[in-house]
Parts: sequence; C-alpha cells; structure tokens
Amino acid sequence: METCPSCEAKLPEGAETCPSCELRIEGSTASFKPVGVEEEHPAAGVVEVSDIPVLVVHKGAETGERFYLEDGAYTVGRDPDSDIFLNDVTVSRRHARIDVIGGDAAVSDEGSLNGTYVNDVLVDSAHLQNGDALQIGRFKMVFLAGGGV
Repeated sequence: METCPSCEAKLPEGAETCPSCELRIEGSTASFKPVGVEEEHPAAGVVEVSDIPVLVVHKGAETGERFYLEDGAYTVGRDPDSDIFLNDVTVSRRHARIDVIGGDAAVSDEGSLNGTYVNDVLVDSAHLQNGDALQIGRFKMVFLAGGGV
C-alpha cells in the first residue's frame, strides 16, 4: 500500500488525493504538470521528517511548497515582505499571523477581507493541531506539528 509523500498516511488503492491531508497524488489521473514547468524541483516528492512545525501548501499556486515554523511570529499575506508570501488577489496584504512557541502554533486573522479558515471553519484565532487544514484565500495548507510526525 502506498503512503502520502506529505503526511505519510496510508493511501487507498487508486487514490487521487490523500484522505488525511488532501494532497493531490502525483501520477493520479487528476494530476498534471503545470504548463511552462520544464523540470521538477530536486526535492519534490521527498518526504521530510522535521523536528519543527511545517505548513505544506496542497492547494494554490505554490502546491507542495513548505514553510518551516521555528519559534517566533510569522506574517502571512500578499505583501512581498510577508514571512509567508501568498501571491493571489484572494489573500489580503496582511492577512494573518502565525505565532509559534515551543512547537505549539496558533493562527490569528489580521482583519482580512476573505477570512482565515481552520478545518473549513472561519476563525478569528485558533490553535493549530497536527493535520489541521489552514485556508487563506485560495491557498489551502496542511499543518504538520513536527517531531517526526
């Protein structure tokens, strides 16, 4: 049985997406290579075990991109100076903030126009748990707590 390259969950036979993190599985009939991409990134498809929390983009323009979250505060938005830059008009310039302390992470909406969602629920702020889906604009990311998860 195959496992998800992002969260290592077991995949059902012929799965197009991971039932745990909803990552699109490469090689499924629903996946495709974006036009204009000549070669795959050398680290693509490599499962990484991280000791720190990570956000993995699984829906949006940067699918597969990972944001490693060491202790600190991270700005999320369309402003190019954001720590987590999400370049899409559905993302506010200063959309949200993620605070990480001792591996625990919390997200807070910063007055965005389209809102911040955790597991499809609109939130002002929320503590992130391993496997939570964080949606900001058209970007949907999976939060992995780290520590070999």
